[in-house]
Amino acid sequence: MDISVVIPLFNEEDSIPELYHWIERVMKANGFSFEVIFVNDGSTDASWQVIEDLCKESEVVKGIKFRRNYGKSPALYCGFNEAQGDVVITMDADLQDSPGEIPGLYKMIKEGGYDLVSGYKQKRYDPLSKTIPTKIFNWTVRKVSGIHNLHDFNCGLKAYRKDVVKNIEVYGEMHRFIPYLAKNAGFDKIGEKVVHHQARKYGQSKFMKINRFVNGYLDLMTLWFLGTFGKKPMHVFGFLGSVMFFISFIALAVLGINKIIELNNGTYGNLVTDSAWFYIFLTTMLIGTQMFLSGFLGDLISRSNPSRNDYQIEEKLKCEE
Repeated sequence: MDISVVIPLFNEEDSIPELYHWIERVMKANGFSFEVIFVNDGSTDASWQVIEDLCKESEVVKGIKFRRNYGKSPALYCGFNEAQGDVVITMDADLQDSPGEIPGLYKMIKEGGYDLVSGYKQKRYDPLSKTIPTKIFNWTVRKVSGIHNLHDFNCGLKAYRKDVVKNIEVYGEMHRFIPYLAKNAGFDKIGEKVVHHQARKYGQSKFMKINRFVNGYLDLMTLWFLGTFGKKPMHVFGFLGSVMFFISFIALAVLGINKIIELNNGTYGNLVTDSAWFYIFLTTMLIGTQMFLSGFLGDLISRSNPSRNDYQIEEKLKCEE
């Protein structure tokens, strides 16, 4: 199979039929074999009924229905697990991503040798309240991730070599950082394609809350730490803890030696415990010990959680169990 199109959605009943038929026209015009996987992320409207109707109408449509709303990353994770195409395309269901970009993205993966190609919506139809924070966010991610050639990390329109989606773990709200996840997994041939951004035709955006950007930065910090120290927490916690412990230990030893010298010289001043530095150094020793133990326990526990991607799926259509 040439292409799998994975579409996470939440309350997009009006746009789903139009989007699917647009994808179908593009695929048939280019002679691609394909499948379209709709992941219904706990929609409260008639989105699932629309997907069921499309499944009856077409053999290439698949559906995954969550019992409740989990978010875009879990929807992509389950869609990636189901995808069978040599190239996997992701796009949003709100018709702001154009299926007409699929042939170009496919060509960059198959002929250009890229592992991942991210869309770049150079001209956007979003309000300034969304575009300005997005520009700042993307600048920060470029600096942290080291992927300097991408301008729009959060663009939903992306193309992946099949091996990429089968070897990365998208959880929480990490969908914003899939290029970074791919790079950390060894897929560093990452490209960008300027794509057309269309104005929303139905409904309203689901991603306008300010906590979207706050959470994004928190996720970025987590990803940076896991990518840098996730496999070796002892290297950071153990190192910092050891440095703090030994510096504080030496400082306390100096205080003690000075007091012994004073006593030998017959000088009787304040007690060592009367000095604020004594308590500062003692506290720092305890913190250093705790950090060392945190690194040690982190190495033992690592970051494995067998239930992290255990999502309650109510129903599947034409999908493997």
